[in-house]
Amino acid sequence: MRTVTAAVGPREQSPPEAIVEQRVPLVSGLPERHEAAITELLHWTYGAAGGAAYGFLPRGVRSRPASGPVYGLLIWLGFEVGIAPLLGVRHAHEHGVAWRAGTALDHLLYGIVVGGRLAPEPPSARGRARRPVTPLRRRRSRGRARVRGPRS
Repeated sequence: MRTVTAAVGPREQSPPEAIVEQRVPLVSGLPERHEAAITELLHWTYGAAGGAAYGFLPRGVRSRPASGPVYGLLIWLGFEVGIAPLLGVRHAHEHGVAWRAGTALDHLLYGIVVGGRLAPEPPSARGRARRPVTPLRRRRSRGRARVRGPRS
């Protein structure tokens, strides 16, 4: 999606490109092809770390249908408002509305994928964990517990 966004409208530098150019001079001195590959790899690494962090959110949060897309937008806004200024990356206020809308769509899609909304779990696996099947089960009968063994 980011490739499509970058191809629409005037050529604008993406956040990963800005970080590599401004903060990783060793990479920015490589041939353009290698720089682009490393930039993409760094972006995927950041995205994978964000996906792993999403997995640590409480199940009650992750189970909400909007949690993934909202998380994707928060990742982007966290970069724009926190990480970019902290790193001194000059790009955050240079983009137009079309670029920002495309980037928002990129991160909505990221959130949908991270949240598992493209391939949700089957209904039987959602919510509570399944009760393990054991050979001995307790069964209440007339107010007292009775142990029942496996059926023969």
